[in-house]
Amino acid sequence: MTAHPTPALLSHYASGGVGVDDATIWAVEAHLETCPDCRALLTNTVDPGTRDLLDRVAGAVAAGIATGPAPVRRRRLPRTGVAARILPWLATAAGLMLAAVLFEKTFASLPSLVLLVAPVAPLLPVAAVWSRRGDPVWELAATTPRTGLPLLMRRSLGAMVAVLPVLAVAGWGTGHSPGLWLLPALGFTAGALALGTVVGIDRAALGLALTWSLGVVTPSLVGGRLPGVLAGSSPTGWALATVLLLAVVFVQARWRSQLPTSTFR
Repeated sequence: MTAHPTPALLSHYASGGVGVDDATIWAVEAHLETCPDCRALLTNTVDPGTRDLLDRVAGAVAAGIATGPAPVRRRRLPRTGVAARILPWLATAAGLMLAAVLFEKTFASLPSLVLLVAPVAPLLPVAAVWSRRGDPVWELAATTPRTGLPLLMRRSLGAMVAVLPVLAVAGWGTGHSPGLWLLPALGFTAGALALGTVVGIDRAALGLALTWSLGVVTPSLVGGRLPGVLAGSSPTGWALATVLLLAVVFVQARWRSQLPTSTFR
């Protein structure tokens, strides 16, 4: 708008823009930002009641700025970050491994439940630290420059560091080689991260846990023997699978970083 708005148009604008199209309203607002004369005319078009309300609000704001707010004593609030969210799931994983140890000690003739459960035990805390449904600041974390693979790996590493002592105690208590419980756990965690770049970490972890439970744990307990993927020669295969899956994670992360709005789910 290059010309000044007419008094009638200013009156319509002051009354809420009734009968004026949006483009004209925007033009009037843009003009008022740079024209003090029209702003003075606009003041005269406002009804006395509204003008009195604006004057009282302006006076109250000015008085509040002059006096300032009373000092407020700060209180420390409990933190509810990633560590707080992972504790219940870490306790669940620990309870699951404890039950597996007790089961194995009680039913020595059955396949090792510790080895059967250890691969999927870390999936619970890993899913918990990267779930938008359990993260109250998900939008903030997902839109920061440090999100994506670095944040995903830091959170996953923190979850693994928290759960590995539980697995170590369970493996030591039942006399199993660390390679038989550690490498499968790392392999499943890497698989959850790789699949999580497509469907989300929490969905990937849940899907892998259900698949392992139905496809391996249940048949092993029914058949009375450990599967070949948990035999003494399996650690090499698990190590290779872990390396390949981590490579997939890095490739996916690099590809997604080239998109305008890319983030892990």
